[in-house]
Amino acid sequence: MNLGDLQTHTRVIFDQKLTRDEFFLNGSKKEGFELKRVGIILDQARKLSNQNLFAHIDSQNNFPTGVGIASSASGFAALSMAASYAAGLQLTEAQLSRLARHGSGSACRSVPDGFVEWLAGDDDASSYAVSIADQKHWDLIDCIAVVDQTKKTISSIDGHFIARSSPLQDARVQGSQARLELCRRAIKQRDFEHLAQISELDSNMMHAIMLTSSPSLIYWEPVTILIMKAIPIWRKEGLPVFYTIDAGPNVHVICIEEFKEDVQKLIFEIPGVQEVITSRVGGAAKCIEYSSLAGS
Repeated sequence: MNLGDLQTHTRVIFDQKLTRDEFFLNGSKKEGFELKRVGIILDQARKLSNQNLFAHIDSQNNFPTGVGIASSASGFAALSMAASYAAGLQLTEAQLSRLARHGSGSACRSVPDGFVEWLAGDDDASSYAVSIADQKHWDLIDCIAVVDQTKKTISSIDGHFIARSSPLQDARVQGSQARLELCRRAIKQRDFEHLAQISELDSNMMHAIMLTSSPSLIYWEPVTILIMKAIPIWRKEGLPVFYTIDAGPNVHVICIEEFKEDVQKLIFEIPGVQEVITSRVGGAAKCIEYSSLAGS
């Protein structure tokens, strides 16, 4: 489920005056690993366009970065779109999705419209994301309970490698296709109850992997657990709501739009919640201003 109200705006300019790539995120210049990750996308764009100019990148998020709210997914999808257009490329949606995947696996899902499935594929060419339903298909709302805006010390990339040490990882992978099929069916049929069940199960399994890895990763804060315990009670009382949690302490609380205010009120009643960020289902990544190879 793409989030339409949580956005990344990225400008890329390839410039012959530059002697190296430069990257600014929310006004702060980035070096080291963050610049290297951005360089992977830029190198792909340079290769595809047969040019070798360095680039200036300016990216802005309108939501907290690096705290488990998919800023990497949004950021690399935006970067792939901006870099390809700046390099004069006209890529298909599938090609853009594959390009974004080189920066962050989840970024490939932020390229298509609405509700999106990442096709695992057999190689680079066949691993990309497709829309299974557009943004108007279902009026779901994500009410993100923000409990901590501190940037996480263990990145999602490192977490993927550490997950291999968990004795539960193989079982999670073996059952992933069955869970995916259940999730896809629930979305297409707008079956909230079954989507709630499979989403919470998959989220809990992912965090079980983290808890049983070596070293153990515990992203939850005490208030995270309070929210997790409260939501099944709210659902039993008749409120259509469920949770899912990325690699961070903040909780994505999904509900049907007409119940948004009720859900927000209940979340704010939980001690320790700093704010609630809401978003409707979003559309596909798009270019809003275009000038290829500017500065060249």
